[in-house]
Amino acid sequence: MRPALSTNDEMVELGAVLAGDVIGQLAGPTAAAHIRAGRLVPLLLEHMTQRLGLFLYYGSRAAQPARVRHFIDLAIASLADNQEYVLDLDELEQAHRTGMASLQAT
Repeated sequence: MRPALSTNDEMVELGAVLAGDVIGQLAGPTAAAHIRAGRLVPLLLEHMTQRLGLFLYYGSRAAQPARVRHFIDLAIASLADNQEYVLDLDELEQAHRTGMASLQAT
């Protein structure tokens, strides 16, 4: 199967998914608000892992500029254990059921 869209830009992917053009694989911080609002329907839940990992890659710790350290600290403070960006399996399953029922009703 040939992909309909191939990108490394998550906002481009999000736009295509919201437009209904493709099925995408979006990170929780990008998708959570859209799932909660009913704009996205989670699919393939049986293939999801309970383990989530977000990573920041940066150069040497020894020669790290202060602005990089501040950004890392800000990202950790903003994202770590922030339920605004994380959906648990129960919430995903409910959104899946609601979204699929809505699709079948149309």
